[in-house]
Formats: sequence, structure tokens, C-alpha cells
Amino acid sequence: MTEILDQSDLTDRAARLVEAARKAGADSADTVCVRGVSLSVDMRLGKVEETRRAEGDDFTLRAFVGKRSATVSANVLADPAELAERAVAMARVAPEDRFAGLADPDRLLKTFDDDLDLLDETIPQAAELTEAALAAEDAMRAVEGVANSGGASAGWSLGGMVLATSGGFVGSYLTSRFSLSASAIAGAGTAMERDYDYAMRTHRADLTDPATIGRNAGERAVRRLNPVSYATGRTTVVFDPRVATGFLGSLAGAVNGASIARKTSFLREKLGTAIFPTSINVTDDPMRPRGLASRLFDGEGVRPEPLEIVKDGVLQTWFLDSATARELGLETNGRASRGGGNPSPGSTNLTMAPGEQSPGDLMASIGEGLYVTEMIGHGANLLTGDYSRGAAGFAIRDGKLAEPVSEITVAGNLADMFLNLVAASDLEYRFSVNAPTLAVEGMTVAGQ
Repeated sequence: MTEILDQSDLTDRAARLVEAARKAGADSADTVCVRGVSLSVDMRLGKVEETRRAEGDDFTLRAFVGKRSATVSANVLADPAELAERAVAMARVAPEDRFAGLADPDRLLKTFDDDLDLLDETIPQAAELTEAALAAEDAMRAVEGVANSGGASAGWSLGGMVLATSGGFVGSYLTSRFSLSASAIAGAGTAMERDYDYAMRTHRADLTDPATIGRNAGERAVRRLNPVSYATGRTTVVFDPRVATGFLGSLAGAVNGASIARKTSFLREKLGTAIFPTSINVTDDPMRPRGLASRLFDGEGVRPEPLEIVKDGVLQTWFLDSATARELGLETNGRASRGGGNPSPGSTNLTMAPGEQSPGDLMASIGEGLYVTEMIGHGANLLTGDYSRGAAGFAIRDGKLAEPVSEITVAGNLADMFLNLVAASDLEYRFSVNAPTLAVEGMTVAGQ
């Protein structure tokens, strides 16, 4: 099994594929080889429902002929010359793109000295994952009020990338993932409620205990029993950290250089201006040890330095890859994401810094409001900033959580919401996008 940790074979094949493209007539080329291995176990009511294992390598060649380019992919690299000839032939008849091209050579990563500690070489067996999923489900079903199980899952995966370019860059990395999840059902008949808990880490030792995952899922479901609606009107809405990350996702989409170049972002004219209160800071750090989105180089071989996206409320930069940066008259900041196609800009480990108040103190200062624990649908329009999503959670009365509420809609405009946002102090690094509890004043809530 340990041979899957060795990417030297992929590195050799990537270099051969680039060489084949040059021989076929490409002016420049790059190759991405992506390795994926995964194993997961799904458990329900004490029995294994499904065990899944997947393993494969994908090869993608991008060939340039002048300012024309084409990309071809294959799962098996039997004949590099054939794939290269096909890519070059396609590139010759493709439309020109004056912004296309490899990253500037002086921006490429030159040394690989940093150790981000992304790989846990532990390779679990299906029996170990079964045991973890069972422990999570047992703890969930032991919670008083849980009536049924929505299942529990445990998983492991490896995701790696090799990048080789005709300019001489060759780099690779491999990242491990360990995950646990549980879904609980409380109540009976038409009064049932469902909730879940989930965790993912690059190292097994950092993963939340299965019993804690299960117990959290069960307790969350039970707390949601017998919900009522919420009075329609304007109020302060507090977002649980689990759903507060959605605001960062919307911000990331709105400051994506591709959206700025296409003029499809409501923030396209806001660079250098205040879009949040001065207390809000947002960073993107690809160099965080054991980070779920950490990497030594981006999808073009550029070293991605940490970025201040928002500093003291002011928008500082866009997410840029080389082509998008050229289109905007800027320089790449190493945010090219790459899978099986062309590079595109995106975030890495995106984080909103914590505030000074605890969530309890924040709610106490609000007095009356709404605490949201679940969002439904994708209701953020990044062109206009309009925001409207279904929600469920709890009423806030006298500064404390009160009765559960459901079947409501929260709405506003992201530009106004960002300016009226307050962050609590409870930041935890759980995912690649992380935020503390957030409060937004003046949102519209529609109940029944």
C-alpha cells in the first residue's frame, strides 16, 4: 500500500508528456497529474451500508501555439506522443487569447524547503473506519430524544498533484484527509427534526473523537424539536460558525479575479475601500501547517504567499492567477487552482479573524434576535449582492437562546450585511474556510 505515497512515477510521466508536446510543435506546455485514492465506510443502525474505495491518476496536458492553447486529459497515459499531438493539433485551430500563457518564470517556486506537514502516512483499513463510524453512531443514538439514525460515515483519502512545465518547473505534493460525520433524527411522525456533525483533518490524530461527533449530532437534532416560526420583520441575525463560513464563501466569490474581469461582482469597484467595519480582518494563508487547503505552489507553480484580503475593513486585493492578472493589468498572487482543466483563481485557507466578545456576550448585547444554525439553498447573487436564504435556528430572547424556529427566510444585501457585521471570539480552524460566530444587524426575516 505504501507505493501510493510515492509520486516519482507521476513526476517522470509528467516531464515526458511536456517533452512530447514540445516535440509535437508546442511553443510551451504544462502537465498536471492528479492522484486520488479514497476509502470510506457508511454505517446505519449498527450495520455497514456501503464500503467504497476509489483509486486513479488523471493526466492533463495544456499546449500553447503562440497565443492559442488547448487542453486534453486522460486517465491512462499509454502513449505521451499521441496525447501531445492531439493537444497541439487542437491548439493550432483554437481562438487566440492574448492573456493566455504559462506563469512568468521569475514567479515560480525555486526551493521546496518548507514543510507544511500535509501528509499523514497512516493508511487505515476498512475495519478501522467501520469501528470509528460505529462509535459515532452509537454515541449519537445514546442521546436521549434521538429516535432514528441518518447514518454515520468515516473516510480517508489522499489527494496529490504533480506539475511540470516546459520552463523547467517540476513540483509535487500529497495531502491526506481523515473525516467523520453523523446524522441524527429526533422526534416522531411529522414532528421529526434532523441535524448532523462533521469533521475533517489532514492528520488522524487531530480528528475529533467519534463519540463527540455522534453526541453533537444527536444533541443538535434534539434541540431542534417543536420549532415555531418567527415574526416577520427586521432584526439582528446571529450566525453559528458552521453557517458563518458562507459569508466568507460569498466574499471569496466576489473578490475572485475572474469575476472582476467579467464584471460580474458587486465588489468590482470596491478595491481600496471599506466594505466591512474596521474591526474585521480576513486573511488567506496557503502556508498554514496541516491546513486543509495548504500548498507550497499553486496550479501554475507560483509560490502563494499569505494575503490580507480585508485589513481593518478595507478590501486589499483580488484572488489572481496569471491569465486573470494579465487581463486586469496586475500580477498573479499565486491563487491558481488546478484540477483537470485550465487554471482558475481561488482561495486557500480563508479565515475571518475573531472579535473580542464571546458569543454569549454578543447575544446578551443584542437582547432580541435570531440565531441561525442551518441555511437552505444558495441565495447569494454575487452580481447584485442580493441575499435570500431559507434558515432554521433559535430565537434570542433576553440575550439568550430560546425556542427553536424553522421555515423562515433571512434576506438582505451583502454590501449592507458586510458593513453591519460583528465577529465573536470563538474562531476554530475546522475547515479550509473558517469564521467565528457572526452577527448582522438589520436583516429582514420572513416567517409564516
